[in-house]
Amino acid sequence: MTQEEILSNPLLAPSPHPFGAPAFDLIKEEHFMPAFEAAISMAKEEINEIANCPEPPTFSNTIEALEYAARPLSRVEGIFFNLLEADSSEVKEQIADKVSPMLTSFSIYVSMNEALFSRVRSVYEACRSNGYKGMAKDQIRLLEDSYLSFKRGGAFLEGKAREEYSETMEDLSLLELSFSNNSLAASKEFTLLLDSEDDLEGLPDYVKESAFNEASEKGMKGWLFTLDRPSYSPFMKFSARRDLREKMWRAFSTKAIGGHYDNCSNIGKIISCRMKISSLLGYETFADYALERRMAGNPEEVESFLSSLMEPSLVAARKEVSDLVAFARSEGFREDEFMPWDFAYWSERYQKKLFDIDETLLKPYFRMEDSLEAVFSLAGKLYGVSFKPREDIPGYHPEVRVFEVLDEDGKHLALFYVDPFPRKSKRGGAWMTEFMGQYEYGGVDYRPFVSIVMNFSRPSAQGPSLLTHDELTTLLHEFGHSLHGMLSKCRYPSQAGTNVARDFVELPSQIMENWAYEKEFLDSFARHYLTGEKIPAEYIDNLIKARNFQAGYLQVRQLQFGVLDMAWHTLKEEPSAGVVEFEKNALSSYLTLPYVEGTAISPTFGHIFSGGYSAGYYSYKWAEVLEADAFSLFSENGIFDKATASSFRKNILERGSSEDEMVSYVNFRGHRPEVDALLRKLGII
Repeated sequence: MTQEEILSNPLLAPSPHPFGAPAFDLIKEEHFMPAFEAAISMAKEEINEIANCPEPPTFSNTIEALEYAARPLSRVEGIFFNLLEADSSEVKEQIADKVSPMLTSFSIYVSMNEALFSRVRSVYEACRSNGYKGMAKDQIRLLEDSYLSFKRGGAFLEGKAREEYSETMEDLSLLELSFSNNSLAASKEFTLLLDSEDDLEGLPDYVKESAFNEASEKGMKGWLFTLDRPSYSPFMKFSARRDLREKMWRAFSTKAIGGHYDNCSNIGKIISCRMKISSLLGYETFADYALERRMAGNPEEVESFLSSLMEPSLVAARKEVSDLVAFARSEGFREDEFMPWDFAYWSERYQKKLFDIDETLLKPYFRMEDSLEAVFSLAGKLYGVSFKPREDIPGYHPEVRVFEVLDEDGKHLALFYVDPFPRKSKRGGAWMTEFMGQYEYGGVDYRPFVSIVMNFSRPSAQGPSLLTHDELTTLLHEFGHSLHGMLSKCRYPSQAGTNVARDFVELPSQIMENWAYEKEFLDSFARHYLTGEKIPAEYIDNLIKARNFQAGYLQVRQLQFGVLDMAWHTLKEEPSAGVVEFEKNALSSYLTLPYVEGTAISPTFGHIFSGGYSAGYYSYKWAEVLEADAFSLFSENGIFDKATASSFRKNILERGSSEDEMVSYVNFRGHRPEVDALLRKLGII
């Protein structure tokens, strides 16, 4: 690509927008392939220059040079793969199929470059032998991580083993992409169209309105329900039609099992590739490989951790289910067996009776725009930051809003993209991501472009977008991740923001969830969208009382995911059982509800098969233990205490992984966390 062609491609050319924000108004799908090809070519040239540098290898000309290499490629990747998740299309999916092996090939080109590794090893050994004299903590960590990255990337492999590693990595990248595509397609494949009012028994007006609008948008008559969370979850909670709940539950629980979008074969191949990779690199299992640089360290520690939580939680969960069944019987449930599709429906009714919690009464107080402003205000009280709308900076979709994040002194910190509503081109769920992370280079502090992607109910002719309390909690969670990115203050990109150990990354997000149950915070913004009435005090009191409702059951559910993840990734040989049977066997000791033949989580368990949490799903609970212990300091000092928040910002949010994560945590809290902190918080012990 000529210089003229580069400058005409908005993915590579300097952005015309403030702060160098992505030129989403100029980027077209036809720009991506040329940009990837050019960026990979430029990146290879940079790698070759470092590897063939005539000067003796030093930390500056080798380790730091490598850290800052391939910045144009990082930019193109950051934009493309985020759009693939949030605003996908058939063309983008085709591009991803072509680009993924190219990127894997480039990664292998770097990790197996003998001349480059020779220089990295030379610097590593020299610095280590002199006790890292004169080096800062983040430099030592970068050096050690760089060396380990080459080791884990196959730099020590030779001959046939090197070829096998390269081929397997390329195969794995395509399999993970196929898994993700199948999961999305399988979720969109099923719909439930109801054409009779009788079929809507029990559903609140807002659920019926949303389903009616969904049908109308597709040119259908009636009420359309899908497997997307904003449609599926309320249906399962409120529908009095047990037969329809069963139909929805079975569809949800058999996604990507068989049929055109089957993921079972993908899982077998993914696990096989991961076992082969870990074996080639000298690790006993893929879990040993994945956990090497996480806080837990090894599979034995993870399994011990999960067990220490599972044992008391399972006792609590089974009692909670027993109590729920007894309640259902007392209310007229006459079926022979209480099944999984009964759980959400009867839980909603039981919770309402115990705590007078009614989601339909709460939603009018949580208008989406008000909730977002409240979260911004919370960040202001804690960290002094503010959010300024920037309509002059384009989003990647008309619904995306862009905010400039300013520090207490008015200094620019970040751009924040907010994408709140579901659409066909967006995968389900909620997540935080970055188009570009923070880092320092050449004396300049490059500030990040952070994005938060949600799937909240859309506004309609009947009213604005209203959040459930669970969705408010989700908003706070993802905003916590966003703060981790926005407040980052690191030198090196690989250490900045959320680039921390997988079992540490959920601490900043999960700690934010606590404010969803704090009266002082809820009182500050929760107003009825029609009357302006402040949320009644008894509603908040009941929310707080109900916080630990079925906490044992919900904890066991998350622990089951962790157990299943470890079962797949501690395999030393391919399992003889199929995916559904393997999962059934892995979870048989931890069931709280009857098992339904032919159903499984694994075929759409994107976190571990395509989302970076392989052998790492336990980290949600690991971070929850950190969070429970950390938030207790806010509880002691005041939920808006500036000194506590300042310490959390300095030691956790700004630090990234520039030092050992446990050191960062202890610097904030003063001691190491204990499992009992979480069990006490949930009322399990």
